[in-house]
Amino acid sequence: MDAGTPAGTPQDTPALRALAASGIDHVVTRHGRVRSLPEAAEARGVEPRDVVKTMVVRRGAGDHLLVLVPGDREISWPKLRALLGVNRISMPDADGAREVTGYERGTITPFGAATALPVVADERMVGRTVSIGGGAHGVAATLAADDVIAHLGAQVADVTDPA
Repeated sequence: MDAGTPAGTPQDTPALRALAASGIDHVVTRHGRVRSLPEAAEARGVEPRDVVKTMVVRRGAGDHLLVLVPGDREISWPKLRALLGVNRISMPDADGAREVTGYERGTITPFGAATALPVVADERMVGRTVSIGGGAHGVAATLAADDVIAHLGAQVADVTDPA
């Protein structure tokens, strides 16, 4: 299902193709570029906490994972390090994130990423309807977080703090 397409917003992305192939029930929203999380939430018809940010995290050379973070939260580095059993993790620069995912910052999503990566989902997503990036600016999909978690085989854990 599609909620319309503003001028300049892509009709198709690798993420939307991957979502369609997944069989997960979802609604695509094309709202064009937004300037803030609250603006994105309003355009998508969800609460800011239900806009899921997909963050690329680097454990080491060639070792990355994705962390799904509710919009009103941020990664807790101590919690994530403890979960992963590592002393050091970081976020790659914009070019590194694009190389691993195929998406530029602000459009990263686990669906249709260039590299299949492990996924950690913050536990606050469970049981909610969320909006996740659709692989281009102003493109998103609203769907059940539990379906996302199951499809991606995501590890669910408390890995965030309030923003």
